[in-house]
Amino acid sequence: MVTALYAVILAGLLIGLAVQVIKQRRRHQVKYMDGGVNALTLARSAQGNAAEYIPITLILMGFAEFNGANVWWLHATGIAFILGRLLHAKAILNDQLKGRITGMKLTFSVMIILMVLNLIYLPYGKLF
Repeated sequence: MVTALYAVILAGLLIGLAVQVIKQRRRHQVKYMDGGVNALTLARSAQGNAAEYIPITLILMGFAEFNGANVWWLHATGIAFILGRLLHAKAILNDQLKGRITGMKLTFSVMIILMVLNLIYLPYGKLF
């Protein structure tokens, strides 16, 4: 399954972002929330945002694959999504707006493409 490849890579990204949160918690000795520490707020934001968008995108990708979408569409969307997530996470961690915007544009574009692919490849004959 092509989706499994991207799930593995994106799980690695989530772990990397979780490690950033842990590092900030240890560095600033904050047990809960963000303790008013900007670096921890940014790390938590990067991790939380990734945790919000990665699952639904992988679900859309998995359904598209299951329904028979062309493997090149899956790879194209997977690569674009990873790039978008990396740009977005890096920009949040560095407190920059430009990368966040580009990252979200890629993220939303991939999600929309996967939505359309699912509608195209949906086995309509089996719906009813």
